[in-house]
Amino acid sequence: MSQLPEQLKDKLTQCLCPPGNGVFTVNTAKERKAQLHQTIFGQATGIDDLWKSSLNRLPDASNAVILGIASDCGGGILRGANWGPLFIRSTLLENYPDLNTFDLGDVRVIPHLLSDKYLNEATLSNCRKALYQNVQSNYCVSPLSITEDVLHDFYAAFPEKGIFGLGGDHSVSYPLTKTYLQAKKEQGKRVSIIHFDAHTDLLIERLGIDLCFGSWCTHILNDLPAPEHLIQIGIRSSGKPKSHWENTFGVKQHWAHEIKEVGIEKVISNILAQLAEQNIDELYVSFDIDAIDDSYASATGTPEPDGLMPQEAMQILQAIAEKYPITAADMMEIAPFTDSSGLGVISQEKTLKVAGEISAFLINEISK
Repeated sequence: MSQLPEQLKDKLTQCLCPPGNGVFTVNTAKERKAQLHQTIFGQATGIDDLWKSSLNRLPDASNAVILGIASDCGGGILRGANWGPLFIRSTLLENYPDLNTFDLGDVRVIPHLLSDKYLNEATLSNCRKALYQNVQSNYCVSPLSITEDVLHDFYAAFPEKGIFGLGGDHSVSYPLTKTYLQAKKEQGKRVSIIHFDAHTDLLIERLGIDLCFGSWCTHILNDLPAPEHLIQIGIRSSGKPKSHWENTFGVKQHWAHEIKEVGIEKVISNILAQLAEQNIDELYVSFDIDAIDDSYASATGTPEPDGLMPQEAMQILQAIAEKYPITAADMMEIAPFTDSSGLGVISQEKTLKVAGEISAFLINEISK
């Protein structure tokens, strides 16, 4: 049995927490958390020690490793994506119990924070005291910063493994993709980000904040081999035309209306041609659930009509996975308690069903 490096284990046990506990609550939703813990650990109490002990199995576990980041502080329309990791896990455990994956747990989230670079020293000290009982701790305190710090060490220790990130608003994909891209560059791999979304997420900043759900893509471009290695699919809600984004940033886009107009097969052919031209080795898939039409995915902060049908998204994923290994991915913007359709629980269940199917597919690909 391989050993988990002691320094990494200390960081994991300090900066992370058991699956489902990333949303800090005392009584709210404790039944949902208890049910998840019962399913994962076989009991609903005393799970901290069980979770910490489970980390010792990480070196020999599946290549597909789940990490929850229950943060929606980087959102800005309708909040609630912090509950995504808990609900998606429950969906996966119920509908896909045989998935070959290892659950690393959740990032410890202070829900008012985003990145440490936005904090003054007094706030950093207070938060270190709250999280680590040590104002002198060197560990980060904000969800994006913790995720980046933990995953740099994770990929250094386990270069063959891939993270499946559960968000969270889409700002969470910034540290997930940044650490992946930097790790793959160290390995000499040429990679692309396949980004499913209704929105471009290519703002430079939003109301003065440079890292958020609408700007994360802009700030990973320098870590890509070239800007066109970011391929965006499903775009349809933008104040500017496709030509603006492609000419300004150098990315490649496939808008939702193109899939309707030229057909899914042609779009798949174009994507595969781009990947072949780029001489790609591996892929990261970042999936914002609002890429899916709001008739199937309305439990999200920014549901949009005229989007991809679930089968269209799956068809694209299956086609690219036949040609290229997907070695990391994420599922973002599931907001279970948010509903724009007026259907309540039905909306939640429909959204989670689609998210579960796509997530299970991506986890299976990473585990290969």
